[in-house]
Amino acid sequence: MSDAVSDPMVEANATPEAPTPDDTAGSPPAGTAASPSGKVAGPPPASAGQPTTRRRGGRWLRLALLVVGLSLLLVVGGTATAGWLYARSVESHVDKVEIFTALPEAQRPVKAVEQARNFLIVGSDSRDPDTSGSRTDTIILAHLPADRSAVQMISIPRDTWVRVPDPDGGDGRQDKINSAYATGGTPLLVQTVEAFTGVRIDHVVLIDFAGFAEIIDAVGGIELAVDESFTSVHPPYRQFTAGLQQMDGDTALDYARQRKQFADGDFTRVRHQQEIIAAVLDQASGSGLLTSPGRLDDFLRATADAVTVDEGTSVFDTVWTLRQLRSTDLTMLTSPSAGTGQQAGQSVVFPDDAAAADLYAAVRADTVDDWLREHPTGS
Repeated sequence: MSDAVSDPMVEANATPEAPTPDDTAGSPPAGTAASPSGKVAGPPPASAGQPTTRRRGGRWLRLALLVVGLSLLLVVGGTATAGWLYARSVESHVDKVEIFTALPEAQRPVKAVEQARNFLIVGSDSRDPDTSGSRTDTIILAHLPADRSAVQMISIPRDTWVRVPDPDGGDGRQDKINSAYATGGTPLLVQTVEAFTGVRIDHVVLIDFAGFAEIIDAVGGIELAVDESFTSVHPPYRQFTAGLQQMDGDTALDYARQRKQFADGDFTRVRHQQEIIAAVLDQASGSGLLTSPGRLDDFLRATADAVTVDEGTSVFDTVWTLRQLRSTDLTMLTSPSAGTGQQAGQSVVFPDDAAAADLYAAVRADTVDDWLREHPTGS
């Protein structure tokens, strides 16, 4: 892409020219395994010990980018300049927090490929009746190659058993990876992911999954393929019947929270959340949303309310850099695991250290496309 040399994410404070529509389709990266149907594939049991490549699941980053990406297509008053100004106004509603100044530089990985970008995407459900909201439900490492030709996303199971660093330089402790968020917030989670993967994080996107109810309603609801019949454990105890089902925001959020009814618990819940994200994106792009300024405004502002980013991230400039990417340029992987077990009285996921080291070495070297050619099914 032409933006690889002059990267707006590097020059976050620069003011770009008003964008013009760009309908050039991107090409899928070589070696990407994609389902012909485009349907979200479920994550494997933790005991499989293999990552899985998915085309459409876990679009946390895509959702954050869509906040402004759709607004780039909106021509208010018939001018691209007006659409650009509107996009900037939407971005002003995205909360920003300082994260990286709290990290001890001496303990952070060295950046190997300067123009590549690595995002940590953190999803939580702050209104889940079963949790206090202090732990993250979804952790994704998203890698943007230097040439911006693709996006590769690696889901790290929240129960992965890792060493959580001591911010003060001590030995740290062994614990679930999401405990870092509970005890030290986003800075400690970033530090833990960097220690686990050896990959330096450039930007952070925090998404409140509970905010998706408003987003789903703004796109007119979504249709999901329920994989098995079950009853919600939360009032009003909705019945979900196997097969296609139309859902509004509250129903979809209830569906995404369920885990106790399934043998693989949180793995099923993660898959359901991924299916919801994919359905929202499909509905947003195919329901006439772009031709309805009122509906589009509701959608963009609901999404902006659900997203928080680090101070150094410009959502607008990130979207502008990635404007040529399409869904076929996205690859979803799962961090390799070696099964589940018990540690300190809790159920955990054990990482496959050798396989994970191989994958994350490719991320550091910006050679994930090569890794995918060697592992066409993600294994």
